[in-house]
Amino acid sequence: MKQNISTLYIITGGPGAGKTTLLDELNRHELTTVPEEGRKIIKEQIDSGGKGLPWLNKELFAVLMFEESVKTYLKISQMNSTAPVFFDRGILDTLGYMRLENIIIPASMEAKAREMVYHNPIFILPPWKEIYENDPERKQTFEKAVETFECMKEIYREYEYNIIEVPKVSVENRARFILDTIFISG
Repeated sequence: MKQNISTLYIITGGPGAGKTTLLDELNRHELTTVPEEGRKIIKEQIDSGGKGLPWLNKELFAVLMFEESVKTYLKISQMNSTAPVFFDRGILDTLGYMRLENIIIPASMEAKAREMVYHNPIFILPPWKEIYENDPERKQTFEKAVETFECMKEIYREYEYNIIEVPKVSVENRARFILDTIFISG
């Protein structure tokens, strides 16, 4: 039996908007969370001396991110559970990144993104300058984070997802907002 797609939730937005912190909070509520593929790939590429880094080879980085996102989606979708699963970004985030970086998106990627669906609507975290920080994996400026946020909204809308913007409140209240939304609508 496959995981019901109505339980696969996306949390997206630009970098530094609090997605990972929010996923950690949801995890503290004993909910299943899936970390962002991009950070994992950056760490692996740095550790191995690889070239698939967004500041070295954006196209290779995008391909690695897409492949990992598909693998993770397939793994999670094969779980036999009706419990919610929260993804820190989804497959469409890679296509949004590619668009943002002016990388041609192959038709095969677009088709795969249409096949692998998540719960609709998705949750998006808006840019939040007061909490934005750079780190070894996040080198973008805040302005680039705002641009990424807008691009993610655009790509999810193009794939006919409705978007719920998560308010800029404490992480506990952000988690409560998402859980209340899920349980009220589901």
